[in-house]
Amino acid sequence: MVDGVGGPQAAAVVAIFAVVYGGMILGGLPWLRLDRTGVALLGAIAVVAFGGLGVEQAAQGIHLPTILLLFSFMVVSAQMRLGGFYAAVTRRIAALPVSPSLLLGVVVAVAAALSAVFSNDIVCLAVAPVLVHACLARRLDPVPFLLALACASNIGSAATLIGNPQNMLIGEVLKLDFGAYVRDALPPVALSLLLLWAMLARSAVPQSAGDAAPAAAVPDDAPAFDAWQTAKGLAVAAALMAVFLFTDWPRDVAALVGAGVLLLSQRFHSSQVMGLIDWELLILFMGLFVVNHALAQTGVTAQAVAALQVQGVHLGEPGPLFAATLLLSNLVSNVPAVMLLLPLAQGDGAGLTLALVSTLAGNLLIVGSIANIIVVDAARRQGVVIDWKRHARTGVPVTLATLAVTAAWLAWRP
Repeated sequence: MVDGVGGPQAAAVVAIFAVVYGGMILGGLPWLRLDRTGVALLGAIAVVAFGGLGVEQAAQGIHLPTILLLFSFMVVSAQMRLGGFYAAVTRRIAALPVSPSLLLGVVVAVAAALSAVFSNDIVCLAVAPVLVHACLARRLDPVPFLLALACASNIGSAATLIGNPQNMLIGEVLKLDFGAYVRDALPPVALSLLLLWAMLARSAVPQSAGDAAPAAAVPDDAPAFDAWQTAKGLAVAAALMAVFLFTDWPRDVAALVGAGVLLLSQRFHSSQVMGLIDWELLILFMGLFVVNHALAQTGVTAQAVAALQVQGVHLGEPGPLFAATLLLSNLVSNVPAVMLLLPLAQGDGAGLTLALVSTLAGNLLIVGSIANIIVVDAARRQGVVIDWKRHARTGVPVTLATLAVTAAWLAWRP
C-alpha cells in the first residue's frame, strides 16, 4: 500500500471501486435510482468519507485540463446549436437532388467531419430530429440514415483529439501532438467511413406509400439559422484548430479563451449556453477520476498489473492493449475504460491505439456510446423505433470491419 492508505481503508476503496464499475456495466444501480453519473459521484463521496482520501487529495486526482477542454468545447458546440448551424446543414443536405445512396454518403461524410471538430454527442443531439423530419419529407426510411449518423459521428470523432471526451482525456494526459495524431488516425478513419457507407447504402431506399408517415406529423422545433452567431462559432472553432495544429499553446487554455469569447454575446444569454452543457458528463469524469485515484493510492492497481505481467500479459503492449480496450469499452463504456487503461498506455502508438479502439468499439451496441443512445432516443420521440436488434444488425458488422481496418493499420504503421 502507498501514501498511508491501507488496511480497512484500502478494503473500503476496493469495495467502492467494485460497486462503481459494476454501476458502469449495468448503467446504474438497480436497487437505487442512480445512473452512471450518480454512481460515479456517490463513489467519489464514499472514498472521501470512508477510504482515507482527503478532499485535497481527491481534488488532485481530477485532471483539470481535460475537464476544462471538455467544458470549453461544449460551449462551442452549444453556440453552433443555438445558431441553428446543425439544423441548417441537415436541411441543406436533405434538399440535395441526389439518389438515396449518395444522400446517405453525404450524411456519413458531414456527420464525421462535424464530429471531428465539435462534440459528436451534441452533433447527434442537434441533427437527429431534423434528419428524421427530412427523411420523412422525402419518403425515405429514416432508420439507415439515423444509424449512419450515429456510426459516422463515432468514427469521425476518432480522427482528432477533440472529437469525443475519451480522446480529449487521452490527448491531455499523454500530451499527444495534435497534428501527428490526426495524420496517424485519418487513414483508418477515412477507410472506416467508406466501409460504413458501403454497408448501409443498399438499405437507403424509399418507403412505400403505406409505410411513410406524413412529414407534417413530425415536429421540427430546431433553432432558426443565425448567420452571425454561426460565423462567430465557426471562427472560434477554426482559430482553435489553428492553435492546436501550429502552436504549442496548451489546448485547455486556448479552448477556455475561445469559450469565453463566445459567452460575450448580445444575442444569447449565458444561461442559454450553460443549459446545453452536459454537466452530467463532467461530473461523471470527475467522479471516476477520484475513484480511480483512490484505488491507485492503495497500490492494488500496481499489484494487479504486476500479477498479469507474471502471467505474460503486458497490457502496455499493442496487442493486449487493443484487446483490453475493446473488451472494457463494451463492458463499462469507453470513458471509464480509457480511465482504467491510461496509466498502462506507454510507448509509441499506445495513445493512438487507445483512442481509435475505444471510440470505434462504441458502435457495437446501442449502449456502447452516448451518441448511439441520443440518436435512438431522438428517433423514438419522432415515432421511429430502433431497437437493440436493429442497431446490432448494423453496429456489430460495422464495428468488426472498422476494428479490423484499425488493427491492420496499427500493425502496418511504422
